[in-house]
Amino acid sequence: MSFLDIIQRFDPQQVGADIMACSASDVERALGAERLSDADFMALLSPAAENHLEELARKASRITRRRFGNTILLYAPLYLSNECSNGCRYCGFSADNRLPRRTLAPDEIEAEARVLADQGFQHVLLLTGEAPRAAGVDYLEAAVRRVRPFFSSIGIEVFPMSRQDYARLIAAGVDSLTLYQETYNPELYAEMHPYGRKRDFAWRLEAPERGAAAGMRRIGIGSLLGLGDFRTDAFFTGLHGRYLARHYWRSLLTISFPRLRPADGGFQPRVPVGDRQFVQLICAMRLWLHDAGLVLSTRERAELRDNLLPLGITQMSAGSCTAPGGYAQGEHEGQQFAIDDDRSPAEFAAMLRRRGFDPVWKDWDAAFQPAAGKGAA
Repeated sequence: MSFLDIIQRFDPQQVGADIMACSASDVERALGAERLSDADFMALLSPAAENHLEELARKASRITRRRFGNTILLYAPLYLSNECSNGCRYCGFSADNRLPRRTLAPDEIEAEARVLADQGFQHVLLLTGEAPRAAGVDYLEAAVRRVRPFFSSIGIEVFPMSRQDYARLIAAGVDSLTLYQETYNPELYAEMHPYGRKRDFAWRLEAPERGAAAGMRRIGIGSLLGLGDFRTDAFFTGLHGRYLARHYWRSLLTISFPRLRPADGGFQPRVPVGDRQFVQLICAMRLWLHDAGLVLSTRERAELRDNLLPLGITQMSAGSCTAPGGYAQGEHEGQQFAIDDDRSPAEFAAMLRRRGFDPVWKDWDAAFQPAAGKGAA
């Protein structure tokens, strides 16, 4: 049974209504539970839980320190291409937007990698739009092999692939996959993706399973906060994470919390997520998934990122640029979204140490990677 089979049992509108109907007593019951039921998770995501935010934060912090200590894994995104054939209404890379399109050549890719490696990064995340003719699987495989000498861990955040293509990239040096479903509401998903390959909801939803089955060491998921009802999407993200953790237990799980940021095209969040609600979602996810890595990017402002450190976050990016060529050439035109924390990696690492956290530049080496295709199902 795939997660698609599970999610089809739920009506998103009813899930949203059930979350909104949760009471203070439901929240108190959930806070007292060691392992949460679906109803408990709903309660912690509900408006009623906002009045219990301090207790929620304390418990999330205790669980995080018990599981992860004071370590924060640092990574950097490396955008290879902003060419895209999808019409996503919310994305700066949308084919509808007029912006300078660029796909990095091999020497440019290596130049970007050298800058990041010189800054200390050992974990890199390669990103593209979805334009198979410009940046397909062949291109990605060549890019991975080009940057492999510089990093101990290489992740991808690109278009969904077959299990065979994931296995091919693992053989080239990839060990982690990040793929956001964007929204778990099929109707909203169809509205937000009017054309392009990304319109296929099921193909995207089941991609993390194909990646895990191919042998990805780490699988990352998330939904775009502000695209629709963020409480409902957070609930389904949590269900998805629990499913992957149970069925593909050889792969580590991470959850990201991307709030929509300004981008070309002018899309505005339909349901803005305030800072208190953002904190609530992160803490609730920690209580739901004790062992998952929780990821926070430079989408968020520096002050908020610093204050979220004790509450459950375990992985963070630093010094990021979301346009191809942004590191070696200082290119910022054609970016996917605007960043809000522009501190350098060294400045960010120094802040972590001042606050009692240990910045981790490397927690994995490609030499440990097992043969592709050995994932558990």
